[in-house]
Amino acid sequence: MISVIIPTLDEEGYLPRALRSVRNQGVKDLEIIVADAGSKDRTVEIAKEFDCKVVKGGMPGKGRNEGAKAARGDIFIFLDADAFLSPGFLKKFISQFEQKRLDIAGCSMRIPSKKPLYRVFEKLYTLYFKSTEKFYPHATNCIVARRWVHEKVSGFDETLKLGEDFEYVRACARQGKFGFLTNVWFYASPRRAEADMGKIMIQYFLAELYMTFIGPIKSDIFKYRFGHKKEKKESA
Repeated sequence: MISVIIPTLDEEGYLPRALRSVRNQGVKDLEIIVADAGSKDRTVEIAKEFDCKVVKGGMPGKGRNEGAKAARGDIFIFLDADAFLSPGFLKKFISQFEQKRLDIAGCSMRIPSKKPLYRVFEKLYTLYFKSTEKFYPHATNCIVARRWVHEKVSGFDETLKLGEDFEYVRACARQGKFGFLTNVWFYASPRRAEADMGKIMIQYFLAELYMTFIGPIKSDIFKYRFGHKKEKKESA
């Protein structure tokens, strides 16, 4: 069984698209777990409408861990609430995941926007993540892991303020085999970048430098906050 785990906080505008993209994959042996951090909008109601299991979450790392505890699958897919899967994603990804005998994996990302700048960002994202695959693995927004490797590393480090996904991937890669797939992709919302692209890109760049040369981000130096201001809903 595949367990798709989604941490949420007030995601009524984006969650339906994410859940619909998972349900439309045509995979029968699948469950969706929504780990909610106390949403005040219709997030939990929407999750139940899509027949998801709902558990209590928290910050993204804790939410993913709580979702994994409730999961029945042997393969976990940690998906952000504002991301969604391309048609046929699961069958293609899992086929390569098994063929390459991977234990932890990420893949290319696309951004549903016509702005040329995002095409450049997509290419740089894939180039960097693929080129560092063997010695400094990265995956974010959509991470696939086997249950055994997740349990081996005790899940995501809930003490980290930012970059817990990268630290998780690297911890798993030390225990099993990591791979970054470039011919399958998910879609990620540009909402953070749209709010203030310059600020976000600088923040992520500095966070990457910090993790590379100093270590895990355990202080609130980057002032990351889970959740987003109310935005207009996106259609699937």
